[in-house]
Amino acid sequence: MGLPVPSEKVDQAIRVIRGHRVMLDIDLAELYGVDVKQLKRQVRRNRERFPDDFCFDLSREEQRALRSQFGTLKKRGEHSKYRSYAFTEQGVAMLSGVLRSRRAVQVNVAVMRAFVRLREIIGSNKVLARRLAELEKKYDAQFRVVFDAIREMMEVPKPKSRRIGFNI
Repeated sequence: MGLPVPSEKVDQAIRVIRGHRVMLDIDLAELYGVDVKQLKRQVRRNRERFPDDFCFDLSREEQRALRSQFGTLKKRGEHSKYRSYAFTEQGVAMLSGVLRSRRAVQVNVAVMRAFVRLREIIGSNKVLARRLAELEKKYDAQFRVVFDAIREMMEVPKPKSRRIGFNI
C-alpha cells in the first residue's frame, strides 16, 4: 500500500492565498512523489477539470513573496522560470483523478482530512466565541480580564510577513 502520508506535512502545506486555503504544486508534487513538471503537465492536459476556482497561477509578486519564505530554495525550485499553481480543496480532489496512482489516492485522502480538520477548528472557535459572549453577559465586569485573555488566545495569529496580492 506504500508509506502513509504524514498529516503534519499535509497540514503545513496548506496556505492562504487570495483569501483561499490552497496547496502549491511544489508541495503536492512532493506528497504525490512525482516531478512538479509531470504534475503541471497533467493539469495542462486536463485543463477543463481545473477551472479558476479549483486551480490558479500565482502572480509574479505572489511567487516572489512565497520564494522569500522558503528556507532552502534550491530544493524548492529556486531557478524555476514558471510560476506555481495553487490548488483549492476541489482542485486537489481533481488531481487524484488525473494522476491515477495508489499514492495519489492516499495523498488525496490525507489532504481531504486536513481540510476537514481545518474547518472543524474554525467552526469550534466560532462556537467558543459565542459561548464566551453569553458568559460575559451573565457575569459582571470583574471577569472582563479573564474574558479578554481567553479571546486573545482564541485569535488566529496574524502573519508578520508582507501581504501577498494587490492593495485596493
